[in-house]
Amino acid sequence: MIVVTTESIAKKKVTRTLGVVKGNTVRACHLGEDIMAYVKNLVGGELAEYTEVIAQAREQALDRMVQEARDLGANAVLGLRFSTFYVTQGTAEIMAYGTAVCVEDLP
Repeated sequence: MIVVTTESIAKKKVTRTLGVVKGNTVRACHLGEDIMAYVKNLVGGELAEYTEVIAQAREQALDRMVQEARDLGANAVLGLRFSTFYVTQGTAEIMAYGTAVCVEDLP
């Protein structure tokens, strides 16, 4: 599966557009991580606990989007974007979305 943020792929042509595909997940930090993040917020620095949770969520959302594209018969996703929405303190939804397409090599 080819996944790109662009609207085209070099040396490929779109033969079929299958539609919008998406994948999402909602993640929360552990209470202990929340407390450590609060302390770090007071003194400054990266909130590594949140960075890790968001990175895992982004990968899961991307995997779910790719699976939805495969289920439609796509071999590529164009225009990949991520969206983040904070549900509550320490809880975030990550969504990956793009356009599922079939591509083939240019002659």
